[in-house]
Amino acid sequence: MGTDSMAIKDIERMEVSEFVQTIQLKFANYQPKPVKRVEIPKEGSDKTRPLGIPTMFDRLIQQCILQVMEPICEAKFYKHSYGFRPNRGAENAIAECYRFMQLSNLHYCVDIDIKGFFDNVNHSKLLKQIWSMGIRDKQLLAIIGKMLKAPIKMPDKTMVFPTKGTPQGGILSPLLSNIVLNELDWWVSSNWENMPTRYDYYTTTHKNGTVARLGAHEALRKTGVKEMWIVRYADDFKIFCRNHETATKTFHAVKGWLKDRLKLDISPEKSKIVNLRKRHSEFLGFRIKVRKKRNKYVVTSSMSDKAVQKATSKLIEQIKRIQRPKDETDKYRMILDYNSKVMGIHNYYKVATRVNLDCRKIAYQVMIVMKNRLRKSLKSEAYYLKRKQKVPDVAKYISSRYGRSKQLRFGSIYPIAPIGYVQHRHPMSKKRSVNKYTAAGRVEIHKSLGIDTITLLALMKNPVSDRSIQYADNRISLYAGQYGNCAVTGIHLDFEDIHCHHKTPRHRGGKDEYKNLIIVHKDIHRLIHATDCTTINRYFSEYKGCIKLRKLNELRKLAGNEAIVSLDNSTAN
Repeated sequence: MGTDSMAIKDIERMEVSEFVQTIQLKFANYQPKPVKRVEIPKEGSDKTRPLGIPTMFDRLIQQCILQVMEPICEAKFYKHSYGFRPNRGAENAIAECYRFMQLSNLHYCVDIDIKGFFDNVNHSKLLKQIWSMGIRDKQLLAIIGKMLKAPIKMPDKTMVFPTKGTPQGGILSPLLSNIVLNELDWWVSSNWENMPTRYDYYTTTHKNGTVARLGAHEALRKTGVKEMWIVRYADDFKIFCRNHETATKTFHAVKGWLKDRLKLDISPEKSKIVNLRKRHSEFLGFRIKVRKKRNKYVVTSSMSDKAVQKATSKLIEQIKRIQRPKDETDKYRMILDYNSKVMGIHNYYKVATRVNLDCRKIAYQVMIVMKNRLRKSLKSEAYYLKRKQKVPDVAKYISSRYGRSKQLRFGSIYPIAPIGYVQHRHPMSKKRSVNKYTAAGRVEIHKSLGIDTITLLALMKNPVSDRSIQYADNRISLYAGQYGNCAVTGIHLDFEDIHCHHKTPRHRGGKDEYKNLIIVHKDIHRLIHATDCTTINRYFSEYKGCIKLRKLNELRKLAGNEAIVSLDNSTAN
């Protein structure tokens, strides 16, 4: 909530025409309201991180600008930039690091930490960079300029008027930060990867369509030109070089370039050159280096010490909450939250080659706390089998992932995911054909979706408050079983679109059993229960290209409503 104390629910009450008119008026004469400053603790230290929270209407204005600017900027961003960009993530950045280290044998890494990047972005330089990217609407640039200079309301109620920096917490800030450092990406690229040559040397086209300038690079190596490759995630980046001499020259060149061109300083204590054959380098919570195996060097990686400590303390804190629940429902929610934390750790760090050793360390400390604090209710599968008792049903999303583990435990009858049971997986590079701005690219995105683990974790953390534990558990299992798709339309569902429908309604004796529930889009849920022809026609006109009529009518009949004749004549019998 910003300085005007307005929430999204206040905007929901507005009529559509009134809302559109309000946004148009704000664009016509835009004056941002003060940004609320909030200090949040930095993980792993006593310091705090400043966040700027704009008002709700200012956030909507920023979202409108983002939707216009992002496709233009994405076409001009460098391919090895992965932070805050659609269809890219930390896994892709780690995969690219592995490739440079193991396949290209680039074993010297230049680590540069920009001192207070978000607080020191030069406003004039940023607006010039936006102009040079082809965004030359002067009214839009004026609005962005006003956003950057919006007054900040500090926790002590005083007002600060910024002359540089972009507020962390704004919707537009990640895109603006990428625009600032995009110039660095292309400058590093122009010094080696895309350096122009007098002659056209041979190239190789890979299966994914990328073109490698192998001939030009072979010729450049003979000249003594510095070989450098950059991988960047937001303001955190690494430059890989072939030898120490090149890495030293690159370090000083990048340091000087950042100061001269972007007016940014580096942090001397955090910036260094690392020989990856001897020491680790930390990147995005991972420790990476290479080790000799037979006659070559291979990547070895693990969770950083800070990441291990953070994960351990987070799980132990959650166990303490499980120990003293208000009631049985609250205990179930606490265990769900614990499971979501375990799955989140596994999903992110499983691309580390030694993640199993790291999770074993975490499991050792966590299990000691768990046995001490939950000893009365903590049971294993062996415990039930030894006493010839029925083993509690394991939720399908837990069973599919952790069912084979002997570390699986039960808090009363609820499964507790084992942190020590994890399997390493090779990180995937960003697929060239994936692009949300083209039809073919969107098809590729939908092919690779599978189960959306982010939405799955959100379901685990946000059970429906007035429903049973069985309902909440089965809702998660159904989402996983349906691969996140609506059962009637096949549309992939975001968290806010998910509705869990009772096939036989509760007022007709339907229960919260798995077989009596189904995941559908919220609009389809309304269509199942709709009796008014206007409502039926409305939702048919929106979804008629993808509705499975037979499935829809089955659900309508079970709900006690009449079947619908056809998609072309959307009226009930």
